[in-house]
Amino acid sequence: MPLDASELAVIDTLLADSATPTLVADLRRRFPGMTVTQCDPSDIDLETPFRVLAGVSLYLVDGMDHCWRLTTDATRATGLVVVAT
Repeated sequence: MPLDASELAVIDTLLADSATPTLVADLRRRFPGMTVTQCDPSDIDLETPFRVLAGVSLYLVDGMDHCWRLTTDATRATGLVVVAT
């Protein structure tokens, strides 16, 4: 499920209110075809985030091929990783 500009805008809006305890659930509800995961900053500290906002970083997962990997290419996104910073 590649992300287009309007979907990225929705994600940015949700992430802008990252203090919301329902952020991950809200993302899952809004993007039911995507895997949405939350992890600790130490689990992903060597990777480059797709977006960095106050209090949260967003990483995109590319699961189109055999192995999953992080990507900055929204057209290959099949999942989201949210990291509270």
